Amino acid sequence: MAGMLHGFTVGITADRRWDEQAALFERRGAAVVHGPSIRTLPLGSDAALRAVTEALVDHPPRAFVANTGLGVRSWFGAADSWGLGAELHHALAGARIYARGPKASGAVHAAGLEVTARAPTERLGEAVELVLRDLVPGDRVAVQVDGSGGSPELARLRAAGAEVVEIPVYEWKLPEDRRPAVRLVKGLAEGRIHAVTFTTGPAVRNLLAIAAEHDLEEALRAALADGRVVVGCVGPVCAEAAVASGLDPAGLVVPTAWRLGPLVRAVAGRLAERTVRVRLEGTEAVLAGTVATVGGEPVELSETEARLFATLAERPNAVFTKTHLLRSVWGDDRADPHLVEVAVARLRRRLGVHGRAVASVHRRGYTLRCRPAPGDPGPAAGTAESEG
Repeated sequence: MAGMLHGFTVGITADRRWDEQAALFERRGAAVVHGPSIRTLPLGSDAALRAVTEALVDHPPRAFVANTGLGVRSWFGAADSWGLGAELHHALAGARIYARGPKASGAVHAAGLEVTARAPTERLGEAVELVLRDLVPGDRVAVQVDGSGGSPELARLRAAGAEVVEIPVYEWKLPEDRRPAVRLVKGLAEGRIHAVTFTTGPAVRNLLAIAAEHDLEEALRAALADGRVVVGCVGPVCAEAAVASGLDPAGLVVPTAWRLGPLVRAVAGRLAERTVRVRLEGTEAVLAGTVATVGGEPVELSETEARLFATLAERPNAVFTKTHLLRSVWGDDRADPHLVEVAVARLRRRLGVHGRAVASVHRRGYTLRCRPAPGDPGPAAGTAESEG
């Protein structure tokens, strides 16, 4: 596992536990760029939260929806600081408690309370469905909101006759210092960052909003849409927000278990699949991200050089026309063909003595001349595309 992502760079948009996520990627050899697109603000000392807590102590709810582990822990911590911890525990002890997922469930148990039921796939909508099955019109239902603003699930409860009490434990905002997020956006748009992770839906929306503020939204969307960037979402709720923001669901990586560890493993696996291995004159060359390791020696490439190398390596010994390379590497087959000539010359220089493997084929294009390993028949030669 160690070093499997050497050469790849991963962008992290989270503000909470980002260092834990970064350590997991760095342990695998990846470089990390932290550009938080979200700011989680606890409201533990907020008068509104205290007022809601006191109201629930005076008039306990019939049901409580525990949405997030952070929210539950923060709420009880705030109540303790006000001297209301025991009263809050007593008020919720007689309520039916529905947890959105295992983190919220664990926080409820840590507070010494029992969970009536847990949503099977960790969606707030499923937790609300469980409440609705047992709801009697007029029931008071406390819902710990997650900071993302108004939810249609609250409207469903009210429409069914519930008296909904929102518990505003924290809120999500745009970061005050947006420069790190802007650097992340530019790195993604320019191809220097090969994956980006999101752990909340608002982080997706915020990153696009920050990009729009700096006239980079179109470039960011293009990078996230054309498959150049691996987009990791911690779970289906986050992925749904990404799709609602216009990202292609086919391009999203969502782990089967919705936690940081599985997210990192899923993104790492998708990046590892993009590692290119060929043999240049009998020497193994491995391209990972923007680092080509040839004969055990790492060679730093620019993003354009790396994409050129990867394109040629897709079909070793096949001939690629300039038109094909312009479309594959630059995304524009009508661009100046001189771009290809310059990039090929630079790639050859980077590869040193192995650069001669990037060969010109007169009046046809370019090829990556590869020699198969002993016993390996190697790929068949051919023409990737005719010049016409």
